[in-house]
Amino acid sequence: MTSSIEFYLLIAAFLMLLSVVASKLSNKFGIPSLFIFLGLGMLAGSDGILGIYFDNVELAQNIGTLALIFILFGGGLDTAWKSIKPVLKNGLILATFGVFFTAFFAAICVYYVLNFTFLESLLVGAIISSTDAAAVFAILRAKGISLKKKLSPLLELESGSNDPMAIFLTVAILQILMLPESSSVGEWIFKFFLQFLIGGVLGYIFGILLPQILNRIHLSFYGLYPVLTIGWVLLLFSSTSLLGGNGFLAVYLAGIVANTKEFVHKKNLIGFHDGLSWIMQITVFLALGLLVFPSELPEIALSGLIIAFWLMFVARPAGIFLSMIFSSFSMKEKAFISWVGLRGAVPIILATYPYLQGFEKSNLIFNIVFFIVLFSILIQGTTLPLMAKWLDVESKSKDFKPENVIASPLFYHTLKQFYIEENSKVIGLSIVELNLPADFLILLIKRENDYIKPTGSTILEENDMLLIQCNSENRYKKVLKRFNS
Repeated sequence: MTSSIEFYLLIAAFLMLLSVVASKLSNKFGIPSLFIFLGLGMLAGSDGILGIYFDNVELAQNIGTLALIFILFGGGLDTAWKSIKPVLKNGLILATFGVFFTAFFAAICVYYVLNFTFLESLLVGAIISSTDAAAVFAILRAKGISLKKKLSPLLELESGSNDPMAIFLTVAILQILMLPESSSVGEWIFKFFLQFLIGGVLGYIFGILLPQILNRIHLSFYGLYPVLTIGWVLLLFSSTSLLGGNGFLAVYLAGIVANTKEFVHKKNLIGFHDGLSWIMQITVFLALGLLVFPSELPEIALSGLIIAFWLMFVARPAGIFLSMIFSSFSMKEKAFISWVGLRGAVPIILATYPYLQGFEKSNLIFNIVFFIVLFSILIQGTTLPLMAKWLDVESKSKDFKPENVIASPLFYHTLKQFYIEENSKVIGLSIVELNLPADFLILLIKRENDYIKPTGSTILEENDMLLIQCNSENRYKKVLKRFNS
C-alpha cells in the first residue's frame, strides 16, 4: 500500500513537471508563467480537479518567505552593478516613495469600494503596492523585445528592491491596527530607517565576504559550493532579522555586491541560483494557488475588478509620475514603467499576514488581493509587447551582423608562455584570486606531462607552464610583476 508521503511526493513531482511544460505557453502565447503556476495550484486545490484540501496559512507564509529569500538573492546575483548604477537614484526612489504613493492612492479606492476604515484600506494598499517584474522579462525575452538602454535596468532594480518597503508598510500598518497603543508614528519612522540601515550594512558586508570565502576555501567538490552559498544566504537573512534589520533587503543587496567580484564557479553558481529561484517561484505559486478557494472569488470579482483597474490606471501611474517628477525619463517611458507594475508572489504572501494576526477581514483581503494579482498578470502581462511598441520604448539598435565585421585573426604575437618559478607569489592561489584583467587570458597550463584546461578554481603550482593571450605588451609585463617574487 502506497504511503501518504509517497502519494504527496508523486503529486508534487507531477505539478512541478507540469509547471515546467506549461511554461512553454508563456513563450508561445505570451501568457505570464506566474499565471500558469497559480492556475495549476488552483486546479489542484480543493475546488479543482485533484481536490487537495490545503488551508494552512502559516505553512504557506513560511514557504513564501523562504522562496522570497532565494528569489531576491538570485535576482541580485544576476544583476550587473554597471547596468543599474546609472539608474540607482531613480530605482531607489521608485522602491520607496513609489511604493508608498501607490499604496496611498490604492487605499483611496479600497476605502470607497469595500467600506473599510482608511487604515484598513491602507493595509490593502500596502499589500498590493510592490511589483514582480520576473514575468515581464520572461515575456519580453520570449517576444524578442529589447527596451531602451536605461529602462531594463531600472525595472530590474525596482522589482528587486521594492519588496522590503511593501513588507515594512504591511507589518507596520497591521500592528497599528491590532495594537494601536504599541508604537507611535515617530517610533515607526525610526524602525524604518533602522531596518534599512542594518539590512543595507549587513547585506554589503556579506556580499563582499562571499567571493573572498569562495575563492579561498578551496573545496574538493563543486557540489559543496552551492551548499555554502545557500547556508550563507540563510545566515544573512536570519541574523539580519534577529538584529532588527530588513532581511529581504540584505539578501538582495548581498547578491548585487557579490556579483561585482570574480569568484570560483561564478557562472555555474549564478546558474544554480537562477534554477533555485525558479523552483521557489513554482513552489510558492502552487502553494498559494492551493490556498485559495476559487468558489469564493466570484462574490468579490466586481470589487476586485474595480480596484485592479484603479491600481493599473490611477494608483500605479500616480505613484510613478510623482516619484519620478524630476527624472530625465520621457512621459512615454514613465507610462511604460507604470504599465510594468505586475503584481506577483509578494502581494499574495503579504495577504496571509492578517490571517496569522487574527484580523477579522483577513479572508476578504486575501481573496481580493489574489483576484487583483490574477487580473494584473493576465491583462498587463499579455499586453506588454503591445504597450512597448505603442509607447515607442523599444531599442532601435540593429542586430549584430557578422558580415559587417572585418576578420581579425589571432596573431602569434598575442600568445605568450610563462613559467612559474620556485618562489612565485601565485603558487597556491586559484586563478580567480589573481584578479586578472579581462584581456589577460590563461588558455592552457602544462603541468609535468599533462595539459590542463584552466578554470577560475584551478590552483597554480610550482613549475607550471602557462599559455597566455594578451594583446598589450605593457599589460602583460605589468601583470607578470605580480606573479614574481
